[in-house]
Formats: sequence, structure tokens, C-alpha cells
Amino acid sequence: KSTSGTCHLLGSALVSWHSKQQACVALSTAEAEYIATGSCCAQILWMKQQLRDYGTELNKIPLRCHNTSAINLTKNPILHSRKKHIEIRHHFLRDHVQRNDCVVEFVDTSKQLADIFTKPLPRERFNQLRIELGIVNESCLN
Repeated sequence: KSTSGTCHLLGSALVSWHSKQQACVALSTAEAEYIATGSCCAQILWMKQQLRDYGTELNKIPLRCHNTSAINLTKNPILHSRKKHIEIRHHFLRDHVQRNDCVVEFVDTSKQLADIFTKPLPRERFNQLRIELGIVNESCLN
């Protein structure tokens, strides 16, 4: 089972994060990323509704993923043999991408902020991610 991690930013401020071991065993890294990205999409839609209640409307919210195969699964509406084993409930993400609720974008693995929630990291990388997430100032680490 894979450990999924997400962080949700509003502007440059970290407003929510999530780390969890996935409930099902994925047959590929693309499937694991696709499932995790779907979970992130659900959180984004909840936050979008909360903001709508306060009078702020957001469309095409960027959702960043570092797995190009998972990104391609969200863009292809045709079910083919390489993804027929993925349960229907996980295609929630694909449906919301087609509705333009969110846009799945590629992010380089070195820029993946959620790594802080899912992996043991060297001190330098851990501290850099804390700065990028706005958890600490650079001056606090010196």
C-alpha cells in the first residue's frame, strides 16, 4: 500500500494537508498517484464550496502531480485495457477535470511539496520544504 500526501495552498499559504496510507493496493505507481490525486481533488472541491459560501468563485484550480501516466489517465475519457482494473469510484477525478473544476498539471519531483508528508527526507530537503510551505522562515533555520 502506498502512502499518499497532499497539501493545499490558497495563494502561497498552506491551509490544509493530508497524509494517509491508501486503503487499497495499487498495481502500478500511476494507479497509486491517480487514486491520491483523486483524493486531493475531493478536498479541493470541498474547499471550493467553502469559498463559494463566502462569495469567492474559483474555477480550473491547479492540482499538481508528478506522475505523467496518472495525468494522462485524467485526460483520456476512453476506458482501455491499461486502466480497466482501476475501480470506477476512482474516475471521480477524471470527471471533475472534464468539468473544468480542476486542472491536473505536471510538477517536477524535485518541486513536490507533499514529499514532506510521505517520505523520510534528509535534513536539508526537509528544511527547504518547510520554508516553501511557509511553515518556517529561512531566518529561523540559521
